[in-house]
Amino acid sequence: MYQVDLEAEKSEILKRYRGLLRVYKPKKPEDKKLVRKAFNMAVEAHKDMRRKSGEPYIYHPISVATIAAGEIGLGTTSIVCALLHDVVEDTEFTLEDIRGLFGDKVASIIDGLTKIKGIFDQQPASMQAENFKKILITLSDDVRVILIKLADRLHNMRTLDALSPEKQLKIASETIYLYAPLAHRLGLHSIKSELQDLALKYMEPEIYSTISRKLKESAKGRARFINKFIYPIKRTLALQGINFTISAREKSIYSIWEKMRHKEIPFEEIYDIFAIRIIIDTPVESEKSDCWKVYSIITDYYRPNMDRLRDWISIPKANGYEALHTTVMSHTGQWVEIQIRSKRMDEIAEKGYAAHWKYKDTMKLNSQLDNWLDRIREMFESPDEDALAFIDDVKGYFFLDEISVFTPHGELRTLPANSTVLDFAYAIHSEIGDSCIGAKVDKKLVPLNYILKNGEQIEIITSKKQTPKEEWLKYVVTTRAKSNIKLGLKKEKKKHSRAGKEKLEKLFTQFDIEFSHENIKKFQSTNQFRTLLDLYYAAAYDRIGPKEVKFFVAANEKTGWLSFLGKSHKKSPVPEIDPQETVVEGSEISGVEGLEKLAGGHAERLKYEIMPCCNPIPGDEIIGVIVSEIQPLQIHRTRCPKAIEQMSRFGNRFVKIKWDNKENISFLTGIKISGLDKVGMINEISRIISSEMNLNIKSFHLEAQNGITNGEIKLFIQDTHALNHLLSDLKKIEGIKSVVRQDKN
Repeated sequence: MYQVDLEAEKSEILKRYRGLLRVYKPKKPEDKKLVRKAFNMAVEAHKDMRRKSGEPYIYHPISVATIAAGEIGLGTTSIVCALLHDVVEDTEFTLEDIRGLFGDKVASIIDGLTKIKGIFDQQPASMQAENFKKILITLSDDVRVILIKLADRLHNMRTLDALSPEKQLKIASETIYLYAPLAHRLGLHSIKSELQDLALKYMEPEIYSTISRKLKESAKGRARFINKFIYPIKRTLALQGINFTISAREKSIYSIWEKMRHKEIPFEEIYDIFAIRIIIDTPVESEKSDCWKVYSIITDYYRPNMDRLRDWISIPKANGYEALHTTVMSHTGQWVEIQIRSKRMDEIAEKGYAAHWKYKDTMKLNSQLDNWLDRIREMFESPDEDALAFIDDVKGYFFLDEISVFTPHGELRTLPANSTVLDFAYAIHSEIGDSCIGAKVDKKLVPLNYILKNGEQIEIITSKKQTPKEEWLKYVVTTRAKSNIKLGLKKEKKKHSRAGKEKLEKLFTQFDIEFSHENIKKFQSTNQFRTLLDLYYAAAYDRIGPKEVKFFVAANEKTGWLSFLGKSHKKSPVPEIDPQETVVEGSEISGVEGLEKLAGGHAERLKYEIMPCCNPIPGDEIIGVIVSEIQPLQIHRTRCPKAIEQMSRFGNRFVKIKWDNKENISFLTGIKISGLDKVGMINEISRIISSEMNLNIKSFHLEAQNGITNGEIKLFIQDTHALNHLLSDLKKIEGIKSVVRQDKN
């Protein structure tokens, strides 16, 4: 319980404010006065407010301002806005009060922050998406709104302990799905890494604590290796008269876990736990040559891996990142990554867009980051009204690399990597895209879905008879192309919607179902049509018929949801779970608890489905998601990428749940085995699984080639404890080098 001591709190508030001033370092006395005025107003506005932890609310805006100043490098206007970002939303002060005291620019930024204040707070999926759309719309007004919002999210993640487990999961999933990628795209590397680490801490606490502990345990040995490795480099750089700093940076915990998961290797087998960073203080005009000079010195001592050389000085990354990366072999046989940057490059790498903007005017920069921001602004002219589709489209821009191609007249066009001929056509003009039938790429005829490569020259071929097709959506990656294709399809579908609606109404009448808006929407959800227009269009062309309506009636009877068909049906009896049953799919919700709020107090009526995308078993951290009222509850592992997306998009439709372990039920899971080929290995594996642990095998595939054995086994197991015991025993078999769980079957 938080103990209130008003005098101590007052002292702490001033201490935190002085901490802000230390990192902000105002250049002019009037700037300091303006920040003090904002601080005084924030203290007065929030004087009676407290956070969930019990602390004074004013701690939060001071911390957000400190992050904005110290970790992002924003200036006076941004610091004022960070201090006042919650004032209009949460207190009696109005936007006009802000405008009168601080001017139009501050009021405009505060207005942008206020509009997105309630993002994702227990709203329908469409509202969540609309609010995220509002965040990005502010890019067209002032990117500082986004930067301050990222500072706000970072401080909320740092203080997440005070919230309930459900809210922690919800906020962490939003962070990993949307905010961390946004920080990455704006070049905020440190903030992106910390957001990812904090999200992992709450989504997978055991994994986070295990990797954190192993990093601490190996820190001393790592420090000795680094000191020995960098000694000859430091000595030579100093003799050459190069002004430099050199340090070692650990990979983030999240990055380490991602590598462990994707490569299916333990912590001990990851060689690039850290990277050596060399930062040189050199004039802008000699940055490139001096970075290559440092590279030359390094390779005098250590042999480089040429496949791992990355020149982001000549061609910076899309988020503005510039550096020279190389990986070299140390004298102990260990690969080491080295990053070479100038001070300017380092500032852009750490503080992203804010630092990029600082150098933009003096260096006349026109980076890919500006091009990306321009493309984001273009998205808001999109005619597509579906906000969830917008999120999918825009998120694709967060991590994409880019390519440069040419028009027939030699004009350079920048597009996201994997763009096709059709993307290029729509980038020129919507009418050219709509009528495109193919193209000539470097004088050779290619189809619409041809993926463009850097440096190619494209000539679009059109026809007046051509119209957009549904399959075109699979050919394109740019939002402009997707939006225009959807608009064209929408016009076509509107021509046939009335006939389709009449056909569907006759089918509903035939099966004695009321043709009400509610029933139509549920039928649409059952058949997974995105809009009613899509549904009516399908009905018009007989893609929806009596079979689908009959299935709809049957599905409603089986789910146990309240009757909504406009007539009474008898409910099917609830089946009992056979304790000998080996896998639970669509069974009654008796193996999971914590669902009362989603089931309206009738959790026993809900059905659930163990999702094959992650195959959770008892012992895993899990969540339940209701995607629609007529579908079973979907059970995912909390770290499942699909679950992370759903928690971000359906924040009001998921619940943190746990296994109750009351039933002896087995769950399907998979393991991968690799090792050296050895006679009798299959017998030993089978003996441990079947005889010693008494587990049922669904499938067993083992293949030996050139002395190496790789295998996949699908089996039924009770929980993670039994699974870990099995993995441990299998690893003891002579010749086996790796045994890991598969996330998917």
